[in-house]
Amino acid sequence: MTGTNTLVAALGRGTVVLDGGLSNQLEAGGHDLSDRLWSARLLAERPEAVTEAHLAYYEAGADVAITASYQATFEGFALRGIGRDRAGELLGLSVQLAREAAGRARAKGVTRPLWVAASAGPYGAMLADGSEYRGRYGLSVAELERFHRPRLEVLAAAGPDVLALETVPDTDEAAALLRAVRGLGVPAWLSYSVAGGRTRAGQPLEQAFALAADADEIIAIGVNCCAPEDVAPAIQTAAHVTTKPIVAYPNSGETWNAETRAWHGPSTLTPQQVTHWRDSGARLIGGCCRVGPDAITAIAGALRS
Repeated sequence: MTGTNTLVAALGRGTVVLDGGLSNQLEAGGHDLSDRLWSARLLAERPEAVTEAHLAYYEAGADVAITASYQATFEGFALRGIGRDRAGELLGLSVQLAREAAGRARAKGVTRPLWVAASAGPYGAMLADGSEYRGRYGLSVAELERFHRPRLEVLAAAGPDVLALETVPDTDEAAALLRAVRGLGVPAWLSYSVAGGRTRAGQPLEQAFALAADADEIIAIGVNCCAPEDVAPAIQTAAHVTTKPIVAYPNSGETWNAETRAWHGPSTLTPQQVTHWRDSGARLIGGCCRVGPDAITAIAGALRS
C-alpha cells in the first residue's frame, strides 16, 4: 500500500488494532502445536488452517495480522529435514497466507484497510527451550545479526507491510535486529518481552527503548508477550525516551506452567486497560498468547468507540 493507506500513515491518524495469539486460535481449531516448530509447522502441513486463523482475527476487528513465521527459521526447519530452498518458500508463504486472509475478509464485507506484519521471533524461539524468555544466549551481536538477517531478507522480499521484531528478551538481540533490518526496504516494529519494568534479561527499559529511538527503519517500539499489568509502565517509559508510536500486545494474564504444560488462572486483560494504553500513547494495540478473536473484538470496540 502507498500514500494514505500505509500503516505508517494510519499510525499518524490514530490507533491500529493488532490480532491476538495465532497459536491459541490454531489449537482451538484442533491442531496440535507440540512441536519445535510450533505454529510454523502448519505452514508446511496445513497452510489453509493458518489462513483461516488470520481470517478469524480480521473478521473479529483486527487491522493487522501477524504471520506464522515467529518460530520459522532456516536452522529450525533444517532440524526437521527441510532444506534451505523449501524453508525460504515457507517463510514467504507465511506472508502470502495472511494476504489471502485479508482478501477473503474484504470479499466478506470488511472495508477498512488491512495489513500484514511478518513475524520474526528471537533466537531462543528457534531453540524451543524457553530461552526466548531469558535471553543471554552466549552469542555476540554480530552472531545474532548473522542468524536473523537471512530470514528477514526472505520475509521482506515476500512483501509484508511491516516486520514484527517481537518478543525480544534483551538488548544484545535488539541491537542485532536493528542492524539486520537495515536496507531491507520494509519498516519494522521492535517489541520486547518484559517483566517488572525490565527486559527478560534484566536490562532497564529506558536503555532497551533508547536503542531504537533514532533507527529510521523502526516505526514503533514497545512490548508484547508480557503480563497486561506490565504494559502501562512500559508505555510510560517508551514515551519518555522516544517519539515513535508505541506498540503493546500482552498475553491474556494467565500463567504458563512449564511442568504441566498448561495455562492457569484467569485472564486479566480488559477493554478498560487498552483504552488507558491508547490514552497514554500506544498506537498499535492487540494481544499475544491466549488472546483470542472474542478478546480482539472487545479491544477493537473499546478503541474505536
